[in-house]
Amino acid sequence: MDVQVDQWLFGWDPLPGIVSVWAGRDGRAVVWQRLHDAIVCTRDRFRPWIMATTLADLAHLGSDLVPAGQEGGLIQYREMDGPAGGYRYLLSARPGYALDRAILQGASRRLGRAVTHLRALDDYYGVGPTEQYLMQTGRVYFRGLEYDDLHRLQFDLETTALDPHAGRIFMVAVRDNRGLATVLEAPAPEDEPRLITDLCALIRERDPDVIENHNLHGFDLPFVVERARRLRLRLRLAREGGPPDLEQYADSRGKSANGERRMRWSIPGRELIDTLDAVRRYDFSARDLPSHGLKAVARHFGLAAADRVELPGAQIYATYCSDPARVLQYALQDVEEVDGLSRRLLGAPFALAGMAPRRYERVASAGPAMGILEPLLVRAYLRAGAALPCEKQSVLAPHAGGATLLFATGIAQQVVKADVASLYPSLMRRYQIGPACDRLGVLLGILDRLIDLRLLHKAAARTATPDSLLAGRHHGMQAAMKILINSAYGYMGAPHLALFADQHAADEVTRRGRELLQGVVASLRTSGVALIEADTDGVYVAVPEHWAEREERALVTEIAAELPAGIQLEYEGRYQAMFSHEVKNYALLTYDGKLITRGVAFRSRGAVPFAERWLQTALHALLRGDVVGVRAAFLAAVAAVRSGTLPPADLAEQVALTKTPEAYAATRARRPEPVYEALIAADRTTWQAGERIRIYRGADHRWLWLPTDNGPAVAPYDVDHYLQNVLMAYATRLRKAFAPDDFAQIVQMDGQLGLFDRPVSQIEPHWIRCGNVELSTP
Repeated sequence: MDVQVDQWLFGWDPLPGIVSVWAGRDGRAVVWQRLHDAIVCTRDRFRPWIMATTLADLAHLGSDLVPAGQEGGLIQYREMDGPAGGYRYLLSARPGYALDRAILQGASRRLGRAVTHLRALDDYYGVGPTEQYLMQTGRVYFRGLEYDDLHRLQFDLETTALDPHAGRIFMVAVRDNRGLATVLEAPAPEDEPRLITDLCALIRERDPDVIENHNLHGFDLPFVVERARRLRLRLRLAREGGPPDLEQYADSRGKSANGERRMRWSIPGRELIDTLDAVRRYDFSARDLPSHGLKAVARHFGLAAADRVELPGAQIYATYCSDPARVLQYALQDVEEVDGLSRRLLGAPFALAGMAPRRYERVASAGPAMGILEPLLVRAYLRAGAALPCEKQSVLAPHAGGATLLFATGIAQQVVKADVASLYPSLMRRYQIGPACDRLGVLLGILDRLIDLRLLHKAAARTATPDSLLAGRHHGMQAAMKILINSAYGYMGAPHLALFADQHAADEVTRRGRELLQGVVASLRTSGVALIEADTDGVYVAVPEHWAEREERALVTEIAAELPAGIQLEYEGRYQAMFSHEVKNYALLTYDGKLITRGVAFRSRGAVPFAERWLQTALHALLRGDVVGVRAAFLAAVAAVRSGTLPPADLAEQVALTKTPEAYAATRARRPEPVYEALIAADRTTWQAGERIRIYRGADHRWLWLPTDNGPAVAPYDVDHYLQNVLMAYATRLRKAFAPDDFAQIVQMDGQLGLFDRPVSQIEPHWIRCGNVELSTP
């Protein structure tokens, strides 16, 4: 075991049980530990720091600028090892504000203009004070803790309106993983101050390490903060030992869709976890969620209770006035589902917080490259006394991407997928391709260690008792390590973003990847199987129908034996059939009859439910070679639309709002947009950018807002639109499975045969066939 590499990856200070850290630019830090179910609070001091390429902006300080370790001086500097041009000077001062002021004064003199923020200067690199403290000390969160050791509390607001200027809080559901489940109520407006005060008191009494909710930063926190401000209440939510007030900061992900700066909140001593971040991260790779809303995600993961209360948002307060018990149950089920999402999706961020020098809440919302890998690299360089690279490599054009090959479209039976496990990281490791500016080899060092450790955790997870705490820990660790492993190439290939970017090296990785993939394809081609699709995610081939799994695995083993050491071709799965539509757009039928779809052609978050159900039915039939079934499903869908009786929820598509009411009002006169017109027509005057709503097209050709899944139809729908523009649009996704004339016959909207039509039972799809295959190994 390489101790240095493990320190790069996990830090070096063994302090156990850290559940929260707060640090300020004044050089004060507070650390909260959970030790034997008790909270220990420790105050510490550190020197806030900034990395610089030059000392020129501090020349005006004279004797107040001294080398590190020398007595006196307002600001200390340490010259780090490394070539000229990098961030070679570690500047520090206590308080950090003095360092900021001195740099800004010197830069303003040098440039002959007022410089008001360090972000405007390319010669400096810094991170937030908590990250500074963790990088200096080598401390990380959660040493010796399991996920269930954390005291997690969920709270969810119920409000009379979405806008805190127009509505108020009338209910808050609160639960935690220590047995609490309660509801605070404010039936009348004059009760709201007491509700907010009681919520703060309850949180302080329960003293959780983590506060969670779905869309916590987008709705609950800004709403309660604004209501407290308007009611002149102080939100006392912080933990004892640290600053008493909430802190607000700009989201590192930048601006929202309407151009406004996203803001997030932080509470000293408690970590704020928004499960919406975890859902978005999950769906970025899985892309199988119907939406990102709490109810839909809970149903998708099987977390919703059998007696789940369903209430449209616009009717919750009205229902509370007539049936408060129903809304109470609804609210408690919300926070139960948040807890379920946390357990399911936060294991990897929990593990990552035990590596990265960042607060848990920042790790849980950050991207793995800039948010995790870069802090690990910076910490390692500071520990070694080495300068950080500063030169931003020019963007090479064009970037040589990975190979994506489509060999055939149509229907294949008996399909095998083979995958080069973690192709790009494996190539980086095998050929030692890392950023040239990473003089210490940190990226390749931690990548090498992560790959080995992940294999150990995967093996341990398989041998652990299913659903045990031990199994959960190993699953969380291997998932966290997979995230970092797979982000290494993307980080290296991000010029102008990453400190340690190297596009030359990234291009070399993709070049070798294309070369290796082409070699695998060539070997498969000579073996006689039918190639369907190949890219960095794997290779799909059709094999002879008489083969058993043993022969399929033998083929993959034979090809894998030809690959360089350290590159593993794995047998990933077998399927009864596959419909190849376009590159990365396909449908698979498993041997137990499950349909799997990939790509935007078959999976869309804004899908029209009735058309998506029809497509799923048609794909099932198509992959079984049942063309008559495809035709019957199409005619049934046509009849259902023409009946005029489909519920609006079956016709509605989901749309994400990108403009606030004010932003839309500014453009409405010159460019009206149907989605906002639908809201206005329904007398909705408030909404939020990022909110997802459902709309459908009425018989008068206007788009209508649909507020609830099970609400009554407010108007009949446009039959022709749903036949011609929706059903036919979905039907065309099957076009490549048939000859043009055959496809045209299958999607005729009447049941009559044309003069030159043949019986549907005689139509065959395009089959992807393979030849005779002989293996050189048994």
